[in-house]
Amino acid sequence: MRIYKRYDNGLRIIVNKIEGLLSVTAGILVKTGSGNENESENGISHFIEHTVFKGTKKRSSFEISDYIDRIGAQINAFTSKELTCYYTKSTAEHLEDSLEVLSDLFFDATFEKSELDKERGVIIEEINMSEDTPEDICLDLLAKSYYGSEGLGKTILGSAKNIKKFGKEDVIAYMDKYYCADNVVISIAGNVDLKQAENLCEKYFAEKFKRLKSEPQAKTSVIKHDSLFKTKKIEQAHLALALPAYRAADERSDAFNIANTVFGGGMSSRLFQKVREELGLAYSVYSYPSQYEDNGVLEIYAGVNTLSRDLAVEAIIDEIKNIRNNKIDDAEFFRGKEQLKSSFVYGRESTATQMLLYGKYLIFLDKEFDFNERIRKLDSITKAQVYDVIDEVFSVDKIAAATVGPARKPLKI
Repeated sequence: MRIYKRYDNGLRIIVNKIEGLLSVTAGILVKTGSGNENESENGISHFIEHTVFKGTKKRSSFEISDYIDRIGAQINAFTSKELTCYYTKSTAEHLEDSLEVLSDLFFDATFEKSELDKERGVIIEEINMSEDTPEDICLDLLAKSYYGSEGLGKTILGSAKNIKKFGKEDVIAYMDKYYCADNVVISIAGNVDLKQAENLCEKYFAEKFKRLKSEPQAKTSVIKHDSLFKTKKIEQAHLALALPAYRAADERSDAFNIANTVFGGGMSSRLFQKVREELGLAYSVYSYPSQYEDNGVLEIYAGVNTLSRDLAVEAIIDEIKNIRNNKIDDAEFFRGKEQLKSSFVYGRESTATQMLLYGKYLIFLDKEFDFNERIRKLDSITKAQVYDVIDEVFSVDKIAAATVGPARKPLKI
């Protein structure tokens, strides 16, 4: 059972009651992230996500944490290329307490200079930690090689230079553009009374928005096919490839996900079996879809011995050609479909997964997610549809590439 409501100011709420669970997750989803930032703003979505926790008109940073701990709840947030999300997980009896805290953070954060200055150091250390993680560097570099330096090619964390200069006026100006009623969804999932949840959303959110209409968003859709590299003194070579694919709302997405599962989505996948099990070139090798509002990409990653870098790339390219030329057999098709279906079924047992699933479906597609309908659609997918996707996506003609390691030259594709 669920409730969906759109208020006159544009705010949308989705409440999904899940029988048999004892917890509830509540989230505020804002449709903005690093893909929506210009050069001088890059990193500000993530900066705001951190700094709302540094104090409000009624609570200090410690009092926020202390209150959440006292009710036995959890509170957190994350920023992605297209989304910023603040959420709590609690027992059902503390849903109102959790929503009140989320509302306090969202509407009444003070962004005091002393607190912003302290959090800058935290975020810069997060950037430093990412710089010490070659896999992160490689995948960020892949985004730049595929999208260029604008829009979705920007990093979520931004640059230390930008983080050092952001002030309260920058934060407020950015929030004025995007933290608006029509750009926000409140999503609640778990052991929840539907009417109570609706009333609480009205009490703590619906009438509190001063900013109603968000500014238009302009994410780049310019696709490049560069091959970039970063020389770093490390033990492994990290490499990644990107192929053009489908946006999240595309009707071919499920068939695409089945194809990806067969190609590189697990231990039985072709990539894993070839590159790791047969050739012994990598400990970690996988592929995954990144699907956004306006476009999508299939990303392939491997961490290999530096001397095996080019050999690993050859093996990956061979597997791309192989799946395109020979497609998949009945056993692979069945396995891929069942893995995709089970991921939705397992997600039903997590209130956090359901909160995010229903919330993202609403904020990006402006539709209610229907679990039974989704399973029916998955069941109806044919092998021929997967073949069509393979023909369209698995081509070596439009590859972007990135590599990080001791080598001083890019990958040759």
